[in-house]
Amino acid sequence: MTRNLSGKTLFITGASRGIGKAIALRAAADGANIVIAAKTAEPNPKLPGTIYSAAEDIEVVGGKALPLVVDIRDEHQIADAVAKAVAHFGGIDILINNASAISLTGTLQTPARRFDLMMGVNARGTFLCSQACLPHLKRAENPHILVLSPPISLKPQWLGPHLAYTMSKYGMSLCVLGLAEEFRDEGIAVNALWPKSVIATAALAMLGGAVQPQNCRTPEIVADAAHALLTRPSRQTTGQFLTDEEILAEEGLDDFARYAIDPSKKLLPDLFLSSEDA
Repeated sequence: MTRNLSGKTLFITGASRGIGKAIALRAAADGANIVIAAKTAEPNPKLPGTIYSAAEDIEVVGGKALPLVVDIRDEHQIADAVAKAVAHFGGIDILINNASAISLTGTLQTPARRFDLMMGVNARGTFLCSQACLPHLKRAENPHILVLSPPISLKPQWLGPHLAYTMSKYGMSLCVLGLAEEFRDEGIAVNALWPKSVIATAALAMLGGAVQPQNCRTPEIVADAAHALLTRPSRQTTGQFLTDEEILAEEGLDDFARYAIDPSKKLLPDLFLSSEDA
């Protein structure tokens, strides 16, 4: 099988910026079709990038783009977007459940609306987008679902500081385990990808300066890892929780310095990884 995504159609949630956009651009460089399913249609001074600016960037590097305004908490908007994607590109080969809401707050500091946002986007959105795309993935030649979620660890250190966020991300991870098993015999790969080090995205600013960009890597490391995984035969790897470094090491890469914002600075391990992993 050819190790590129030429002609493949990727439905990517939250692809207007950050990791989602980086994955889109990497696939577009192969000549892939990208469905940009995200909420940002108007510029936001705090979070640069819209579905339309992302579409322009995708087409500049050689891909085809379909920007769609989608709130993945709304099942009707999801269904409409999937129908438009199939009508426009003829099918869906890959689903990237990337969109995510974050609030690293304790229980007493997490209002109900913030809890509902994280559960609605992260857990519910992943489930509903997968549900909507699966009938089309069944007809694809090499179907993949990739979820940007962490390995599940029941160590209290990941639950105590930000219970609501952890619950919502583990909801995404449970979708990986369940969907991989449910659709194993049909050859649909369902895997999770998580950065080994914190990634410098616009979302960092939303954390109030708790993480400095110079201790992070660029989104391109996740994009390159996603590309490597999505070009593998779908029956080869499923139900796995993988880090970006792990995938790229399997591809023969042993020097990750080029992905660092500042190679001279110590990298900050991402959440949910044990000290051994980090």
